Amino acid sequence: MYKYLKKFASTLVAASLLFSAGILNGCGSSSASTNATVVLVHGAWADGSSWSSIISILQKRGLKVVAVQLPRTSLTDDAAVVTQAVDAQSGPVILVGHSYGGAVITQAGNDAKVAALVYVSAFAPGDDQSINDLTSPFPKPAWESGLIVNSAGYLTLSTDTYLNSFAPDVAKDSAAVLAATQGPLFAHCLDDKVTVAAWKSKPSWWVYGDQDQIIPPQLQQAEAQALNAQLTVIPGASHVALITQPNAVANVIIDAATKTGNL
Repeated sequence: MYKYLKKFASTLVAASLLFSAGILNGCGSSSASTNATVVLVHGAWADGSSWSSIISILQKRGLKVVAVQLPRTSLTDDAAVVTQAVDAQSGPVILVGHSYGGAVITQAGNDAKVAALVYVSAFAPGDDQSINDLTSPFPKPAWESGLIVNSAGYLTLSTDTYLNSFAPDVAKDSAAVLAATQGPLFAHCLDDKVTVAAWKSKPSWWVYGDQDQIIPPQLQQAEAQALNAQLTVIPGASHVALITQPNAVANVIIDAATKTGNL
């Protein structure tokens, strides 16, 4: 009996060591040990909560996640908020920007801690270039007729435009809430120019939906090519693929973390 118990105990210890080794090597577990942080930057007419589903997915993979809240008062102010978030991290950062947030990470992404840039249905201006400079060669999109300018020069989208152009694949009830809580963008942000584009020196990833009505897919393809970014296109997704296709977008962020050795 004693010999049997001793043998059983030895087998249990060996199995435990193998299981522990599997976890440390990422086997048999959906999470990983890393000191990397994903910093998520929302766009215009949204806020940090737009990343909610993606945050949960990334956290389950073992990544620390921070979603900033932009003032949307100028590109300089918004980039400063992102820089503060990056500087607060102890390890490398995967910097992710949606829509207008793409211009923000392009400005703020030169920080030494930034290991990779991920653009989600975004703008990525070059040196001394603004979003309006970037879009000027393209026809004026229909959704711009739904822009509302208040007395202080801040832009919002009409509810109809928000539901039918900005977030057409979001359930109407949910999209109506998003429209009611949208964050205004100071109009001059669209004219603010990037000084030194971070994508010139950082590896980049790009993901967008092929039904994006806000930023033309042709423009996004051209941007991704200019950045030499690893490109993912999500069939049927709108401008808010981060909300409607969180797994597909999260997979691109995870790929960026993995291929830069941070996951």
